Amino acid sequence: MKDVLINQRKERDELLGRPYLERRTEYDKEQLSQSPLVKFISGPRRVGKSTYALLMLKGKNFAYLNFDDQLLLSRWNEDLVMRLLDDVYPDYQFLMLDEVQNLPEWDLWVSKLYRRGKNLVITGSNANMLSSEMMTVLTGRYLSVEMLPFSLEETFAWHNIDIQHVKAEQQTEAIALADDYLRNGGYPETIFARNITHSYMSTLFDSILLKDIAKRHKVRKTTELYDLASFLLANFCNPVSANGLTTDLQLSSVNTTKKFCQYLCEPFLFFFLPRFNNKLKLMQKADQKVYVVDNGFVQSAGFNLSENLGRLLENQVFVELLRRGYKSGQTLFYYRSKNDKETDFVTRKGTKVEQLIQVCYGMQSEKTRKREMDSLIECAKELQCNNLLIVTKDEENIVEKNGHTIRIVPIAKF
Repeated sequence: MKDVLINQRKERDELLGRPYLERRTEYDKEQLSQSPLVKFISGPRRVGKSTYALLMLKGKNFAYLNFDDQLLLSRWNEDLVMRLLDDVYPDYQFLMLDEVQNLPEWDLWVSKLYRRGKNLVITGSNANMLSSEMMTVLTGRYLSVEMLPFSLEETFAWHNIDIQHVKAEQQTEAIALADDYLRNGGYPETIFARNITHSYMSTLFDSILLKDIAKRHKVRKTTELYDLASFLLANFCNPVSANGLTTDLQLSSVNTTKKFCQYLCEPFLFFFLPRFNNKLKLMQKADQKVYVVDNGFVQSAGFNLSENLGRLLENQVFVELLRRGYKSGQTLFYYRSKNDKETDFVTRKGTKVEQLIQVCYGMQSEKTRKREMDSLIECAKELQCNNLLIVTKDEENIVEKNGHTIRIVPIAKF
């Protein structure tokens, strides 16, 4: 076991020596590290959670345990590990636990460490960690940082461009970057190596299905799981239902479909957006729209991206809303009017509708322009909301129509 910990220390030191771009979160890393509360960093695999934790602790004396290491898990002995940590990391002040959800009953162990006064920084790739285990065991004792793939703004920063103040000589590069991000997404490993996007994202997709879902939940019907995941990826931004998915894919039962959909949400791979309705029962019965955490996964599936630019832009806006703290089914919804006019996103603050957001790749066609605006206005009247926005590829304008003011903004400014 000591050899495992020594090898992990070498891994930690090697990671600390790499150059990284600072991620943008709601917390200052130094202030965050000084909090006695458990620092919990969650999000999909490979988006930079470990990097963020390492940078927070850089220059500090901290111990490191990586639970993505099968050797550590197979030889796990809590008392032995805690004794050996004192040998490998003398007088350590912080303890970093990476991908801790892989350890059985991790929440009870973390709670015990917290009670013993350990200053903990932990990462996890399971969305249910906060909603179930930690929420019960560590209520009020942790700070949560949720990380997602790089935003468009962060991607611009990688290329030394300020997205809010693009210089004249950078305009061509900025346009190309925005289009590239729309098609290939924001996973850190692919930002400067777009030629690997297809293979990297395809491998990551399979790894999540196999490691984070099939293995974790002991799924026997792996073919059904893969078929469902592939279907959802092909139909991103479209409304789906458990009954419809079961029928279309000839899955074994509706219950299995619902269970698999929940599994696919756990590793932050897919998200389901409910249709807004003040009556909870009606909301639960309506179809939900499905989104994927990064457009790179769509690219990896080999779909014709030129035919999906509108949906890619909608998916990009959805993930950006998540990045801003909106929660699907709590503060974020879609809406369909009584006349079947749809608004892509409804944001809510408290009990009030805050904003309606429509996404349209291009509005050059008068027919498209009228359709998008009419849908937005009809929904606005039913929801009594006057804060209306349309996000486009590159158009910017303010339009007055039927007593409503509609702001049109390009995705870079959104």
